[in-house]
Amino acid sequence: MSAATRYAACGITIVGLANLLLWPWLDPSARSGVLVAGVVALSVQTVAFALLLRYRGALTGFLAVWAGGTLVRMSVLAVVAVFVVRGGGGGGASMLLALAGFFFGLLLLEPLFFRPGAPDTP
Repeated sequence: MSAATRYAACGITIVGLANLLLWPWLDPSARSGVLVAGVVALSVQTVAFALLLRYRGALTGFLAVWAGGTLVRMSVLAVVAVFVVRGGGGGGASMLLALAGFFFGLLLLEPLFFRPGAPDTP
């Protein structure tokens, strides 16, 4: 199993547990917002992590992918923020906060699966 697959599986587990823990305190619109945020964050983070793994041997490519991933995360947050402000739906604020939280949590998870000298598979 590759490091990207293990990262995605662990990310799914963490996002799922967060949703289960928050579920009783959220209204239905906030629940759907948190679920959407989890799916978006997982997909963006998994692709960004897989690209980091692919370019870890080349310093210039690695830095470009790292900076690009940061810009993509900020852009996704900005698009969701515009969507929340214009939409004015009940779950929008929950979606935005959950998305930022999931991005942060999944970003902190990356070093556990990313070892610069190690091969991609165990």
